[in-house]
Amino acid sequence: MTPTPTPIITSAAEIEAWVRLAIEGAEEKLGHRTEAFFVGEILGITDWFVVTSAQTTRQVKAIVEGVEEMVFLGDGPRPLRIEGLDAPDWVLMDYGSFLVHVFTDEAREYYELERLWSDVPRLKFTRADGSVAGETDSPATDSPETDSPENES
Repeated sequence: MTPTPTPIITSAAEIEAWVRLAIEGAEEKLGHRTEAFFVGEILGITDWFVVTSAQTTRQVKAIVEGVEEMVFLGDGPRPLRIEGLDAPDWVLMDYGSFLVHVFTDEAREYYELERLWSDVPRLKFTRADGSVAGETDSPATDSPETDSPENES
């Protein structure tokens, strides 16, 4: 009888750390308007969406490479799959617990993921340009200001 592999249990804090690494990788390759949405309570198939934009399809590919490298060098996983590299207006990197969406500016405006996910908590972080992203702290933090379901009365 072949033993069944033990599933790797990943903590919410570890997943959030990988999300932050993905953000850092995108920002280093000049991704802009980067946001991270906590969708785990609503979606059930993943916990986080990271969304970022690029001005050109060449830059989309560079961001994808930057994200993959940054997450892996930070002891994170490799993506389970990457979709869209053949026509990179929108590339989806599937890490299981989080997804990274890299759009051209035009594709991002068309799909409007921010509008779709406007009612979910966003990860607060400082972008490379110094601006602060995220309307609320992440659900993995212990901050009393967090707008996550764990802190609702």
